[in-house]
Amino acid sequence: MNPQRIAAELARLEQQHLARRRRIIDSPCGPHMVVDGRPCLAFCSNDYLGLAGHPDLVAALCDGARRWCAGSGASHLVSGHLRPHEELEQRLAEFAGMPRALLFSAGYLANLGVVPALVGRGDAIFADRLNHASLIDAAQASGAQHRRYAHGDTAALERLLAADGTGDRLILSDAVFSMDGDLAPLPRLLELAQRYDAWLVIDDAHGFGVLGPQGRGSLAHFGLAASERTLYVGTFGKAAGLAGAFVAGHDNVIEWLAQRARTHVFTTAPPPALSCALMKSLDLIAAADERRARLRQLVGRLRRGLAGPAAERGWRLADSPTPIQPIVVGGNAAALALSAALEARGIWVPAIRPPTVPSGTARLRVSLSAAHDEADVDALLGALQEAR
Repeated sequence: MNPQRIAAELARLEQQHLARRRRIIDSPCGPHMVVDGRPCLAFCSNDYLGLAGHPDLVAALCDGARRWCAGSGASHLVSGHLRPHEELEQRLAEFAGMPRALLFSAGYLANLGVVPALVGRGDAIFADRLNHASLIDAAQASGAQHRRYAHGDTAALERLLAADGTGDRLILSDAVFSMDGDLAPLPRLLELAQRYDAWLVIDDAHGFGVLGPQGRGSLAHFGLAASERTLYVGTFGKAAGLAGAFVAGHDNVIEWLAQRARTHVFTTAPPPALSCALMKSLDLIAAADERRARLRQLVGRLRRGLAGPAAERGWRLADSPTPIQPIVVGGNAAALALSAALEARGIWVPAIRPPTVPSGTARLRVSLSAAHDEADVDALLGALQEAR
């Protein structure tokens, strides 16, 4: 793409109300932030349990840096796998109910590493149509045939599996869909994986820490036991309050990923201090039943308050039981206008537009946190009532 074409494409994004811009935040992550120099009540963060600013995590991070210094110095397979990394992997495997876990520097890198290590040319991936961009990119990078089924439609998925005549198969899905907040039908996906001799790779970025007993994630939420066919991807940049990711599964497949997942093999290991803080985060997540209960209460309060206004104005409130509460507006310009009207009232809710969501379904994505309180939710409801 030459410079002239880049300029033309940027202009096109502006004309279609699809251009994005970064906001400068002058305060720590939390419900009350300073954005571009102005204070606001924010419903943007994925810090679902409100742990990003927890003093115990800050202390663990600082203590870890004092003990293990700042960086790891190399990839895990060279000299960068320090004791805190090993201990964290063992803790994560236990927490996820799997035999073994493997660290990655980000959830995006975990997905890009796992999928191409399991399937390639001559194989097939069966993917939910609303999967996260990292899963789409991972499928494309693998070289396998990428067969997409309608969102949550397991009957369509089974038809694709039954008609498939390729080599290895992999079912690929988010557990909680990041722009809709709904849950994948994991029990049915696992059943189909077993019946059709397929891998099941689940990205639980938005369920880890929030769903299941003690926040152990979406598989635990559905009461699903560890399966040799299942790989569970969890991330730390959301409910855990920090950064990074892991993949959990059975011994042989995790060893294979340690040998062949390129984003693990060829990436410098995360700072060991981060692993120290993440072990503290696991303790906090396990003890956070009160925070998860508060989240459920806030979700219910918001949904009850939105039911009337959404019906009056032609908005659609997504069927989500999670902290992700999208208000589907429709057009790009209308979503931007509603977001701007809220911001003028001191409330920040981002407008999400294509290609992140399908065309014609632009929305405000309300993200709730246990750090919010009822007054915050009521302020948002009041502002939405005023913003016409």
